[in-house]
Order: sequence, then C-alpha cells, then structure tokens
Amino acid sequence: MTAATPAFTPPSPSTQRWVRASDAALLLVAIVWGTSYGVAKGALAFYPVLGFLAVRFLLTAVLLAPACLRASRAQWRDALRAGLPLGALLMAIFLCETYGVAHTQASHAAFLISLCVVFTPFAEWWLLGRRPAAAMLACAGVSLAGAALLAGGPQVRWGWGDALVLAAAVLRAITACTTSRLLRRHAEAPVLLLTAVQSAVVGAGCLLLAVALPGGLPALPPQGAFWWACLYLVLGCTVFAFVAQNWALRRSAPSRVGLLMGTEPVWGALFAAVWLGERLSPAGWLGGALIVGAAFWTLRRGRA
Repeated sequence: MTAATPAFTPPSPSTQRWVRASDAALLLVAIVWGTSYGVAKGALAFYPVLGFLAVRFLLTAVLLAPACLRASRAQWRDALRAGLPLGALLMAIFLCETYGVAHTQASHAAFLISLCVVFTPFAEWWLLGRRPAAAMLACAGVSLAGAALLAGGPQVRWGWGDALVLAAAVLRAITACTTSRLLRRHAEAPVLLLTAVQSAVVGAGCLLLAVALPGGLPALPPQGAFWWACLYLVLGCTVFAFVAQNWALRRSAPSRVGLLMGTEPVWGALFAAVWLGERLSPAGWLGGALIVGAAFWTLRRGRA
C-alpha cells in the first residue's frame, strides 16, 4: 500500500504578490544594468575614463559611508582583508570594461560581458579545483562562435574595445571565484561595508593613476549630462541594484533569478540602439542570441 500523494496547495495571493514584486525588481535590475553601458559611453564623451571611474566610485563610497559607522573592529578587519584584493580586481574589471566601452559599441559590450557566465566554470577549475563537465566545452564553443558573429562573422573585425570587454568578462569570472573564497574566510564583513571598501579602492586607485600619468586630469566637466550619468550609475546601478537584488533573492527561486538577470545583454543592446543609435547586423543579433543562450544553459546546468 503506497502513501497518498499530498495534494498540491496553490500559493496564497499574498505569496503570489511577493513573487511578482521580486520578479519586477529583478527585471528592473537587469534593465538598469543593461543600460549602464550606453550611459557610461555617453559620460565618456565629457571626461576621461580614469576620471570618470574615480568620480563614480568615490561618490559610491561616500554614499555608503554612513552604513559603515557602526561596524565593529572585527567587521572592519574582515572587510579590509577581503575588500582590498577584491577592490583591486574590481578596478581591473572596470578599467577593461570602461576602456572597452569607449572603443566599441555599447551593444557589443552588453553581449560580450555576459560571457563571464560561461567562463566561470573554467575559473572554478583553475582556482578552486572543480573540473567543469565536458558539455561546458561545447557551451564555451557556442559562446565564442557567438562572439565571432558579433565581431563581424567571417570577416571578423575584432577591435581593442571588444578584446578589453572580453578581458573584463574573464576577470569577472575570476572575481566571482575569489569572492566566494575570501568571503568564506572573512565572514564577519557586512556586505555594505565590503562594498564601500571596494568602491573606495576603485575610486582612489583610478584617481592616483590619473594623477600619476602625464597630463593628469582636466577640470571636472560642467555639463549636466555627465553628472546625471554619474548619479544614475551610482544610485541606479550600484545602490538600487544591490538593495533590490538582495531583497528579491530572499523571495524568488534561483531559476527565476537566473532567467530574469540573464536578460541584461538584451536590454543593453536595445538601449544602445534606441539611445545611441547603434545598429547590429543580423549576424550580430544571431551572435548575441548564441551568447545569451549559452549563458542560460550554463546557469541551468549549474542549478542542476
């Protein structure tokens, strides 16, 4: 005699509302992050890359400073031990990504940066000793084929901008593994304090680099468009996105999170087309679809 199968209990209206709200929050985060490439490209028309990054991340650190005032000595110790090396990696990512955006289409950058999802299993193999499944090699091949189509198909026109964004994707994968390892060692670091330390490292590092290079930095631009772009990136792409994502992750299934966040490159390409007037060829859209499809498959296999 077999046990009776429990009856399915549909979620309550209250639960459904919370799920819809978390889905909307994650989709908005994906849209905001997708638009960041076009917004950053617009801001770079007014100020050099190093100065722009210094302004963006020093403003972020100042904005997060009040959240750090109540941190204990142990929390500060762990935040510094984890945040300093992670901040250096984050600085390398944003230097590659922002210089890359300055020299390629924002739509290209949005698709290429999503390759970090495919690169992450290989970074885990290298850094954490977790060998990826053989199917990951095929997935990586599909992604690279997509990148080749995005760069021009048979007549590949691979510029420095595309190569730098690709390097940023590799660094993102390495950073994901390094973050996992460091946060296990330094578990006392609050996330807001850790984010503030990383932002300060990126902002101060870019400022020091800019001052050390010949010519230094020009005066801050007076154009409102530059400051609106910085404000959007600080408040929208850092503070709001961080809070919304962590709030939604408590209320949504991992499969839904991966699916919604994986739409970021599509929003980036659409925003670049509407806001900046960029155009992708049919081969470019096919390449972008292959990259996003490979990313979705990798996320799904990772959950399995």
